[in-house]
Amino acid sequence: MGQGSPYGPGPAGYPAPGPSPYPAPGPSTQWNYGLPAPNPHAYTPWLTRVLASVIDQIPMFVIFLVGYGVIAGITIAATSGSSSGDEPSGGAVAVIVLAFLVLMAVTFAFPVWNFGYRQGKTGQSIGKQVMKFKVISEKTGQPIGFGLSLLRQIVHIVDGFFYIGYLMPLWDGKRQTIADKIMTTVCVPAPATTPAPPAYPGYPGPQGGLNPYPGPPR
Repeated sequence: MGQGSPYGPGPAGYPAPGPSPYPAPGPSTQWNYGLPAPNPHAYTPWLTRVLASVIDQIPMFVIFLVGYGVIAGITIAATSGSSSGDEPSGGAVAVIVLAFLVLMAVTFAFPVWNFGYRQGKTGQSIGKQVMKFKVISEKTGQPIGFGLSLLRQIVHIVDGFFYIGYLMPLWDGKRQTIADKIMTTVCVPAPATTPAPPAYPGYPGPQGGLNPYPGPPR
């Protein structure tokens, strides 16, 4: 005969616990906050993109203006100092050619930096930063990187055919150009960034932006 509980039988009137009336939580659905909401107002307006493009051309215009001004000044000075009065000396020609090559190199390097490196890394060229929007991948919601960003600028050649591609954001649901559709990119407003608050001891703070979870009381 087995021994009973030393504390006696349990209290009567309390049934055994049954299954929970609440269903078990299913897998959580993660939302990619980098992707814009599916409505046209979540994408950058056409006029904003045009103004950003104009701003991006201003440094190029300044480079050409200054570069050709320097070359013209060297040419005039070399011609006036030449013994013949019409043709510059061999040394002056070498300086003019060198100045022209430097101008071409800077003219090539600036868009590679602005649209390739800068835009590929941050999503923003100079003009896009001024107009407060960025280019991101439609699939990942992140900047597309140096190579793809530079390729996207080249694909804009397709938009130049009758300017249909450049005008497409006026009626397209995602305000995309043809180049955007080929490269699966979208232009979205760039939210203003705020400095991250200091982390509390034992509670690591966020990497950037506002902390949605308050820390422990002090």
